[in-house]
Amino acid sequence: MDTWTQLLGGFATAGTPINLLWAFVGCALGTAIGVLPGLGPAVTVAMLLPLTSQVDPTASMIFFAGIYYGAMYGGSTTSILLNTPGETGTMVTALEGFKMAKSGRAGAALATSAIGSFVAGTIATVLVTLFAPVVSTYAVRLGPPEYFCLMLLAFTTVSSVLGKSALRGVTALFIGLAVGLVGMDQISGQIRYTGGILEFMDGIEVVLMAVGLFAVGEVLYNAMYEGRSVNEMNRMNKVHMSRSEWRRSWPAWLRGTVIGFPFGTVPAGGSEIPTFLSYATERKLSKHPEEFGTVGAIEGVAGPEAANNSAVTATLVPLLTLGIPTSVTAAVLLSALQNYGIQAGPQLFQNSSALVWALIASLYIGNVMLLVLNLPLVGLWVKLLKIPKPQLYAGILVFASVGVYAMRQSTFDVFMMYIIGLLSVMMRRFDFPAAPVIVGMILGPIAEVQLRNGLSMGEGSWTIFLTRPVSLTLLIITASVLLLPALLRWRSSQR
Repeated sequence: MDTWTQLLGGFATAGTPINLLWAFVGCALGTAIGVLPGLGPAVTVAMLLPLTSQVDPTASMIFFAGIYYGAMYGGSTTSILLNTPGETGTMVTALEGFKMAKSGRAGAALATSAIGSFVAGTIATVLVTLFAPVVSTYAVRLGPPEYFCLMLLAFTTVSSVLGKSALRGVTALFIGLAVGLVGMDQISGQIRYTGGILEFMDGIEVVLMAVGLFAVGEVLYNAMYEGRSVNEMNRMNKVHMSRSEWRRSWPAWLRGTVIGFPFGTVPAGGSEIPTFLSYATERKLSKHPEEFGTVGAIEGVAGPEAANNSAVTATLVPLLTLGIPTSVTAAVLLSALQNYGIQAGPQLFQNSSALVWALIASLYIGNVMLLVLNLPLVGLWVKLLKIPKPQLYAGILVFASVGVYAMRQSTFDVFMMYIIGLLSVMMRRFDFPAAPVIVGMILGPIAEVQLRNGLSMGEGSWTIFLTRPVSLTLLIITASVLLLPALLRWRSSQR
């Protein structure tokens, strides 16, 4: 009962006019930031830290949380309409969302994205309220062997589900793993695979790769091979979900929420893994598998968007209760707390309970604000699709170039983006999926570190992955994902 009393106190604090204003500005700014590829909530919060140093700590944290949340909402807009992910967490949304937009269902895709984000964010916030200390206690018990096996499961699931064949999916995954190795070794600090090019020393940016593969690749492929009429490419039928789409969306929202929340509590690659796993799950369970990769399946948007927002909300669990950031933005939020002389960790709920509960209450308020902000704008966003194809594609290229240049103010990055775009064209031409490239690039370096740390724990013995219950369970699931489809195909061929 004490929890609910403190939460009501948090609502009283977060509900003051000035804090509501900070929440609204943060949500609106975050939505705009999410639309722009390359900038992101972490960079935005970091840039605004000096400007908010004289602001009340509670108001400041509410403002930053609004930016963080809003960016997740906004990133899905350009993913769906322009195939340009604003955030790495919304890359999966582009897979089905853009195909829905091309088949005249952009409004339904945007609506299921907004409502799914609201549903997942609200449920995850309730879970943060009730179970934050419990979940974080179990999460920190996972070690390098468990994390590596988790990455292995993600690699297997994504490469086997995406693409016309498992071989193509695995090939694309290995391309991503190779790209992820470029730059500095995270353990030894050794520079590797740069070819003497100084710009590669820090590695290749994930957003740069995503924009090149999805946005630039889409534009170049259509310019070179499609040549369809403007009306056929950009037709738009409706700006809302039908009853059938509602029925197909709500189970995906719930599944995405369940998949996303645990991943937010552990440092296992942010919201990318749960969004890909959610997409793979929806593709396996869907009663309309023929829509995936063709006209666009609404479950492929609803599930990943819910998983994304659930994971984002869950990052507050280890941040507040243990002082452990599990994403880049969470790390920046931790530095914001430290700027005010507030130490995140087990004592935070006792020493700064008013701030913590006001922040949690602001998440409920921010979710409602974002839904109210985004749903009425669906019709406005969909009008982007009425822009004639040449002008639309030119705008996408300008938009992508500015966003990528803004990341590091590097013309080299812009040239790299177009080279990656040409690679994307070749991959599409021969039916190689782009998504596993991103998965390999993001998770490859993390998996490498966890593998080496796990082997160090086992003194060089690989049995460390078999003697720990969680890692063994994950390996069994991974083997099942690999072998079961082949087994089922063999059994059906014997009949």
